[in-house]
Amino acid sequence: MPSSHHLLLHSLPLLLLFLFSASSTPVSLQLSRFPLPPHPDPLRRLAALASASALRASLLKNPRRHASPTPYRSPLFPHSYGGYSLTLGLGTPPQQLSLLLDTGSHLTWVPCTSSYQCRSCSSPSAAPIIPFLPKSSSSTRLVGCHNPRCLWIHPRDRLSRCPSCNSTSADGCPAVPCPPYALIYGSGSTAGLLMLETLAFPHRTVPDFAVGCSILSERQPAGVAGFGRGAPSLPSQMGLKRFSYCLISRRYDDDAVESGFLVLDPAKDDTSSGLSFTPFLDNAAAGADGASPFSIYYYVGLREIAVGGEKVGVPRSALITNSRGNGGAIVDSGTTFTYMAPPVFKPLVAAFVNRVAGRYNRSAAVEYRTGLRPCFALPPDSAEVEIPELAFRFEGHAEMRLPPENYFAFTGPDRAAMCLTIVSDSYGAASSDNAGGPAIILGNFQQQDYYMAYDLEKGRLGFRQQSCLWSRRTQRHK
Repeated sequence: MPSSHHLLLHSLPLLLLFLFSASSTPVSLQLSRFPLPPHPDPLRRLAALASASALRASLLKNPRRHASPTPYRSPLFPHSYGGYSLTLGLGTPPQQLSLLLDTGSHLTWVPCTSSYQCRSCSSPSAAPIIPFLPKSSSSTRLVGCHNPRCLWIHPRDRLSRCPSCNSTSADGCPAVPCPPYALIYGSGSTAGLLMLETLAFPHRTVPDFAVGCSILSERQPAGVAGFGRGAPSLPSQMGLKRFSYCLISRRYDDDAVESGFLVLDPAKDDTSSGLSFTPFLDNAAAGADGASPFSIYYYVGLREIAVGGEKVGVPRSALITNSRGNGGAIVDSGTTFTYMAPPVFKPLVAAFVNRVAGRYNRSAAVEYRTGLRPCFALPPDSAEVEIPELAFRFEGHAEMRLPPENYFAFTGPDRAAMCLTIVSDSYGAASSDNAGGPAIILGNFQQQDYYMAYDLEKGRLGFRQQSCLWSRRTQRHK
């Protein structure tokens, strides 16, 4: 019996063709936490986030291993539901869509057409997914098979089999559409056709923006805004020199009103004041043509990790990329809990255990239920908890000294335990063959209440600790 992916890919061209037949001013957007599924057991909720984070790490590290043999499939990258979303206007007139901010992938896609179907995609907030309707937009056009942008989602040899076309249209002969894509994510997938649309912001529009029109998905949020380093990414298509975001603390998860913010092309003063900078690095395996999947990641030079002010004994080979593209550290807004490969994670755990020895005992029961480690049992009615500081030291003398709530989660009845919110290969979703790719993936849980500035023009990442509440920010700028 053919798989659902094969049926999906063979039926998409005719189905989608039928459905389709009908300034440099800074842009500030609210950045909301993607709603997490309510769960009466906070330990199982932590376990779900840990598993999703490890699964995303597995795909980010080894995207080729998760590719399907079918030529239509173009593996991309996963994301957990502990992410952050923004609202974008797409089409003419604009239709407002909520998309997940993802710096670990580069293609933006949206749920699309009135026939959109998503299996196992029940919205955590019980609100239905609102798809983009191409028939309601006067600017929708399919990307043709001969359009260079079709190469963004398919290899060149695949497109060499495109039917001949005598048209001189700049769209690349839209009558012969670019073959359907199928993007493989950590917990599901999405598939559709590549289209050109108008991206609309207040006081600014971006015509001919290439975006995926997905008609079938499995276990996905309401769409993804790709902010990676590749040509299809939103920053690249918009020609942005810089963008920045500030992720609101997860302690506001129960407050639907509060949000962080995203700024596209902020003024230089906004992206330099009080920031520590570290340069972006290239992965040696990416090559000049950027053909490697690693080429879209934001690599940074993490040089040391410290616990309680003392350097952790991490092998240098894990902190730099080798000729095969393995090792090094990337920053990813779509991963929830930071991932560390075993050679980095094991000495980090040992450092925390040694620093709290005699004060707190490890809780094997909580570790078993959450999938996190180490977890420590806390004394009843403890007014204060002493936690050693975790610091990341980057190239360029930039140091990120995290507050405890960015790397430990308190859980259980009356906050009876705390767990380190960093995952490694031993977690259920990630396997022991996950030795390639980045050794460290800095997730969004560790980026809470940090202003993160991506200076694309100068090739560097800036950061500073601050409140990310949108309301406070707008009050400061009134």
